[in-house]
Amino acid sequence: MKKDGKEVKKMPVDKEKDKAKNKEEEKKVSEENTEEVTEEPLEETAAEEPESAEDSKEETEQETEETAEDKAPKKEKKGLFGKAKDNEKEKLKEQVSELNDRLLRQMAEFENFRKRSDKEKDSMYENGAKSVIEKLLPIVDNFERGMGTLTDEDKETAFAKGMEMIYKQLMDELDKMDVKPIDAAGKEFDPNLHNAVMHVDDDSLGENVVVEELQKGYTYRGNVVRHSMVKVAN
Repeated sequence: MKKDGKEVKKMPVDKEKDKAKNKEEEKKVSEENTEEVTEEPLEETAAEEPESAEDSKEETEQETEETAEDKAPKKEKKGLFGKAKDNEKEKLKEQVSELNDRLLRQMAEFENFRKRSDKEKDSMYENGAKSVIEKLLPIVDNFERGMGTLTDEDKETAFAKGMEMIYKQLMDELDKMDVKPIDAAGKEFDPNLHNAVMHVDDDSLGENVVVEELQKGYTYRGNVVRHSMVKVAN
């Protein structure tokens, strides 16, 4: 067949039909092969499933046994650790009680030391004050002796009045310091307060009665600084 001066080859119809048949057959073969491949692994997995289940059971049993074995020594370890903790607690309690005992003893010793030091300070102060008072008492005695010699006319002079004012001021200061004169005349003789230097027999007076005070005595805070020098009857 010629067209525009060129020959055109015409494919026969039978050959085209053969090609189509061949393609269909190849598709069928390929589909059969894929079905066979998919069936085989399914059968293999089905066969392997029971084996895997048995293996998993065995593995779980082994794991449970291992965990049980692991737990037993752990409990022992915990017990030992707990004992160690108890021992540490007991040691700490003993240390705390010992330190508390030491603290209480030191506090008691410090309290005793404080009391002793306070007493020593008080005694030192009292001793110092007594020594000063003892030195002042002769001055007081001299004031009293000098004023005792004054006549009524002399007492009205400015000099006598000035001396009397000084004497009163001195006695007021001694009184503020808790220095008190001992009352002796007409009282019963007390050896803790009086010093008897003379004795007189007089039936008109009672026994052991102070007749006359020769020198005044004084106390400081209740303690005798100087005993009264007295004359005692009977």
